Amino acid sequence: MDMHSLRSKISQLAFSALVVASASASAQPASDGVVIDVNGAKRGLYPLATPLAPEGDAVSKEVATVESGDLALAGVFKVLDPASFLADLKTEALGIDPQKWKDVGAFGVVKYHVTPDAIEFRLYEVSKGTTATLTKTYKRSGSSTRQLVHRWCNEVVKYYTQEAGFFGSQIAFTAKGKGTSTIMAMDFDGQNAFVVSHNSSTNILPAWSPSGGEIAYTSFMRNNPDLYVGAPNGSRPRKVSGQKGMNTGASWSPDGSKLAVTLSKDGNPEIYVINASDGAIVRRLTNDKSIDTSPAWSPDGSTIAFVSDRNGGPQIFTVPAGGGSPKQVSFNGSYNTTPTWSPKAGKHIIAYTTRDGGTYDIVALDIDTKNIVRVTQNEGNNEEPSFSPNGRVIAYARQGQGIYISNADGSGKATKIYSGSATGVDWGPAPKE
Repeated sequence: MDMHSLRSKISQLAFSALVVASASASAQPASDGVVIDVNGAKRGLYPLATPLAPEGDAVSKEVATVESGDLALAGVFKVLDPASFLADLKTEALGIDPQKWKDVGAFGVVKYHVTPDAIEFRLYEVSKGTTATLTKTYKRSGSSTRQLVHRWCNEVVKYYTQEAGFFGSQIAFTAKGKGTSTIMAMDFDGQNAFVVSHNSSTNILPAWSPSGGEIAYTSFMRNNPDLYVGAPNGSRPRKVSGQKGMNTGASWSPDGSKLAVTLSKDGNPEIYVINASDGAIVRRLTNDKSIDTSPAWSPDGSTIAFVSDRNGGPQIFTVPAGGGSPKQVSFNGSYNTTPTWSPKAGKHIIAYTTRDGGTYDIVALDIDTKNIVRVTQNEGNNEEPSFSPNGRVIAYARQGQGIYISNADGSGKATKIYSGSATGVDWGPAPKE
């Protein structure tokens, strides 16, 4: 089955009888180290220098590559071009000459030193002089270089923003195969991709559990769109819901005990809550002659967003997770699908796919303020967004091209992290330290 046919099949399931549907760069010297106002109305990117260690060996180069890549994707930093650096890196070693870095516009400088046993990192705020404001040393035994750099970059993000970083997390997605579609997962930056679903059937719509220990997905391996849950390592999954018709679009409750799903067992796609352990139905959330699909559980557990065409074209609705009356929340355009919630505490932001022109794009809606941020525009067809664990950036599929990530506030340029036809993007939880 080619990707076009697969999409048609999914679309049929979703909308017919069977549906599936920065930080402010104003460097404010602060004793607690927080110099980036991540909620500032006018946000620039904090200029950060990540020079290559003077050793220049293979490990040092890997550290520099991973470090600059991570921090460039963080959504709050502008990683400076090494060609502009004026400092004598060999003479400086792990220190800095503040004036040399001021002269190239750096507000922060990251230094590191690799030994056979460890990697030492130092962060300098140029305005604070020659004393490092953050230092960490990691033992190399039992850990890859990439893992250690991810840990360090998470510390840098937390130092500046008081938010946890997402480096070391993973993204699941559906990839095109020869006559199949396969659930895969990879590191957040596109590295180390691996297969999750080991069958020759059609597998779609992966969803990470809150712990990151399991992935739910729909598979046609038994000639019905049944819901399975399995470990990311590709071990044999267990069937959780095999109701007649659709068992699709799983979204985990924040405590991991339940799943919101679309079931069409009574002939019409509706939103249900089921037990994650055995698929037993806990409650039915919608009861309408329209098509209801694509549930998404809010981070605080109170609300479930979903897609419905009850008022015409598909739009985003919300309903209390314990039951109640659905409420339409999206009103831009005539075609809005695939909602996903921002994990930011105290915020009620939903990103979704919209078609309010000739193409599909990603927007983020603040339900409280009604403010809409356009994340993509004039860059092909973009769909199926998923927030990073800290809500700072969004991953999404670009039709026929791959998976990209963009800042959730619409700033900056998109970064491609995976090449190839991909759908059903879902970003996993923050990495465990």
